[in-house]
Amino acid sequence: MHKSQLAGFIIDCQTDDLEAAAAFWGAALGLATERLQDPAEATYVRLDTDPGDLHIKVQKVDHPSRVHLDIETDDIEAEVRRLEALGARRVAKIHSWVVMEAPTGQRFCVVRAGRANFAGQANTWE
Repeated sequence: MHKSQLAGFIIDCQTDDLEAAAAFWGAALGLATERLQDPAEATYVRLDTDPGDLHIKVQKVDHPSRVHLDIETDDIEAEVRRLEALGARRVAKIHSWVVMEAPTGQRFCVVRAGRANFAGQANTWE
């Protein structure tokens, strides 16, 4: 048995100026921006949301700009298998998360649980 829920959104930006992209999205959404200190997350800027809210990050990418969502879980491999059974396919493992593709072509990530409301509000799967 494991749990999962929508974690948030990543705004993928094909840009050489991550700070300007993050400043735009922060201003557009009325949220402060915060550069992440972890070197593994050097291509991200976090938009400041409450711990129980969906996370929003702006990410510098090499592919065309788009928005993708993250599904958070307490068991990444179990959640990936559940989503594969629904028709999604595994694309890549990057650091601690898995990039997947829905049967309809949208990419999304399965990530470790992190929202403050996870234990009480996430879906429980057999």
